[in-house]
Amino acid sequence: MITLCIAMFAWLFFFGYWIIITAITLRILNKRNSIPYAITWFLIIYIFPFMGIIMWLFFKELYLGKRRFQLANTIWSKNPWLTDFKSCTWIFTKRNSDVATALFQLCKHRQGISGIKCDHIKLLTNAKEVINMLIRDIYLAKHNIEMVFYIWEPGGLADEVAKALIISAQRGIHCRLMLDSAGSIDFFRSRWVTIMRNAGIQVVEALKINAFRMFFRRIDLRQHRKVILIDDNITYIGSMNLVDPILFKQSSKVGQWIDIMTRIEGPIASTIGIIYSCDWEIETGKKILPKNPKKNNIKIISNSKYSTIQVIASGPGFPKNMMHQALLTTIYAARTELIITTPYLVPSNDLLYAICTAAQRGVEVSIIIPKYNDSILVKWASRSFFSELLEAGVKIYLFKKGLLHSKSILVDKQLSLIGTANFDMRSLWLNFEITLVVDDSKFGKKLNSIQYEYITHSILLDKKLWSIRSYWKKIVENFFYFFSPLL
Repeated sequence: MITLCIAMFAWLFFFGYWIIITAITLRILNKRNSIPYAITWFLIIYIFPFMGIIMWLFFKELYLGKRRFQLANTIWSKNPWLTDFKSCTWIFTKRNSDVATALFQLCKHRQGISGIKCDHIKLLTNAKEVINMLIRDIYLAKHNIEMVFYIWEPGGLADEVAKALIISAQRGIHCRLMLDSAGSIDFFRSRWVTIMRNAGIQVVEALKINAFRMFFRRIDLRQHRKVILIDDNITYIGSMNLVDPILFKQSSKVGQWIDIMTRIEGPIASTIGIIYSCDWEIETGKKILPKNPKKNNIKIISNSKYSTIQVIASGPGFPKNMMHQALLTTIYAARTELIITTPYLVPSNDLLYAICTAAQRGVEVSIIIPKYNDSILVKWASRSFFSELLEAGVKIYLFKKGLLHSKSILVDKQLSLIGTANFDMRSLWLNFEITLVVDDSKFGKKLNSIQYEYITHSILLDKKLWSIRSYWKKIVENFFYFFSPLL
């Protein structure tokens, strides 16, 4: 009898297991993902039977959550605020440079907003300078301060920002702070949360991680934006988290993190304000629309030497595949020079092909990545792409003076992209990201000088030396390449 029961249990277990595997297989086929992505998942669920099923449930099938996803789509696509904003015709531009036209057309048709005039934009590369400038703006704020960061790490310069926020909140400034639950785990364990909330600051833990929520949305979906909005007029966008780089992750022994930020004044803040309000409502369910554009005293920019700028937002509820399309459009627009800086280089096949094609049609293509990386998975997966890139004529520079965390693209010294998105699957298809697009040769030259400074502190990867690296390294690279569609 016992033997019969064991046999029946084993049969039921075997039958149930293959029903689950079959269901997942059909789900993958039904989704019509890219072939490498689908093959990766097939191999995972068939080679690692039980672990593969668990990985699928936590990292593929579950997404933002049905209620939040529907809300996100409604906020972005059916918003009367956008109609009012677009009626302020004097802030929009009608023409772009040749290299930027295709990207701005893509943004206009997919996001519904044309390029915006801007005559006050600064590039900032020194963390202390960024923090000091931010603290000054916080103390001068008259109405509101909104922030969203992936990481807020207490200590050093970050504490000075916290103190400035608290003082501003106590004098009546409306302060909102949204931080990713996983990235800012140390902050949410610190005393600053209570102190800030007691001062009147609204602190929200975005995409909160706990055992219960794991069953209702993807646990690796993260709020990866780094944005500050002050008085609906001043905006900071870039790759820098709210950390003191001298203190941040020093135990990983990759050196000081190197970032780039932009400080912008003007009507682009209204666009960023609607993105922030979308994120806030998705997370809290509460609506906080920015001021009516017509009542926000948006000034007419009379200076003919303005920059044309645009913001690309991605994530659940925002235009699908927008970041990937924008990067492809940008790369294919290059005619003479393309420079990319990224800490994580794990491109899609389409992006890899676009970069290689650019180099093969005569464009001088340079990619600058950190020599030392805080992610072992990404470090080895990135190396699996080097041979193909080098063969196409791409120059790969390994930055050796810290962890180069800047995410930037410069095309023909004219079109610039700066933001939070890495060249990896997570940034392209999953996370909440934001990228600033600037069509201006003067701004492009400034970014170019920063990128060449990175190059002076880098090692140019030699194609011949790379080709004779040890056999075991090639095996490790190809093993991690197997997981690249999931990184």
